Amino acid sequence: GPLNTYDANVLFTSVTICVPNNPSNCQTIDHILVDTGSSGLRIISSVLSSSIVLPQQTDATGNAIVECGMFADGYTWGPVKNATIKIAGEIANSVPIQVIGDPNFAAVPSACSSTGAAENTVQTFGSNGVLGVGNFLQDCGPGCAQIAQAGVYYACSASGCQSTTVSLAQQVPNPVALFASDNNGVVITLPSIPADGSVTVSGSLLFGIGTQFNNGLGSAKVFVVDPNTGYFTTVFNNQSLVDSFVDSGSNGFFFPSSTLPVCAGFYCPGATQTFSALIQGLNGSNATINFNVANVNTLFAANNGTLTAFNNLAGPNSDSNGFDWGLPFFFGRSVFTAIEGKSAAGSVGPYIAF
Repeated sequence: GPLNTYDANVLFTSVTICVPNNPSNCQTIDHILVDTGSSGLRIISSVLSSSIVLPQQTDATGNAIVECGMFADGYTWGPVKNATIKIAGEIANSVPIQVIGDPNFAAVPSACSSTGAAENTVQTFGSNGVLGVGNFLQDCGPGCAQIAQAGVYYACSASGCQSTTVSLAQQVPNPVALFASDNNGVVITLPSIPADGSVTVSGSLLFGIGTQFNNGLGSAKVFVVDPNTGYFTTVFNNQSLVDSFVDSGSNGFFFPSSTLPVCAGFYCPGATQTFSALIQGLNGSNATINFNVANVNTLFAANNGTLTAFNNLAGPNSDSNGFDWGLPFFFGRSVFTAIEGKSAAGSVGPYIAF
């Protein structure tokens, strides 16, 4: 992790951000979490150099636009500002991003703060930011453009913050969709790892699907996901879990179980268990996935706690209808995430493929 902390199954990359009206004034920030379960770039305020002064997004009356970002384990709060984003030669110019934990916006509305623990620092967030490269063009979409939804976007003035509508152009977007090319999705490829874990793992994040010699679908099968939620169905233990999704930002498999014991938020069976589940796309595609669940205590203690990558880490899901196929699903695979409305290798997103 960015503070030399122990982090299991956290996928990091580096992102360069520049001041939009001064493209030579840039900063490269490492330890950015790669997250196919969200859309948009979010940076912790404290890691930004004092020379990187980004323009603030405002509404028609000059009030600052501030966002509450909700994650499975807590919330973030911070203003929406514009930045030019550069990653591996791809550029998205003057893109709204969230600056998490900006001290100029310390007061958090209760509709945001009541959703969980605050994650507005590097220590509590576990990374210097997050790069959301999921299925959707914006982090909220048409719903937030039409209705002021509590707990999402706010217009803030000296007298306080009020929920507000925000146009699609002002919402925090998936930056990949704004690249000049290779803008229809991403491919994450990670190697296979041993059952007892690995000290570290390196892989690739490729932009575009079917746009270059190295990002074609090949033999991967397309699974269309719900255009509103990104969900598909997983059939597991004779249950149809309709709130299922693939998420590189989750550090384990998370699914409901009435038989597996739980230790500190993860499953801890006495011996490694083998399971099978069926993934079903909205287009009728299906695939049987075999996976293992090991004891979290055994995994974390192995090699004196020096291992950080595991393909058999799992835990309970608070959504009894959900199966979260987290980072262990990515080991030994190329996983494609196609953006909504974008044509990608003969199919139109949103879809996943593997």
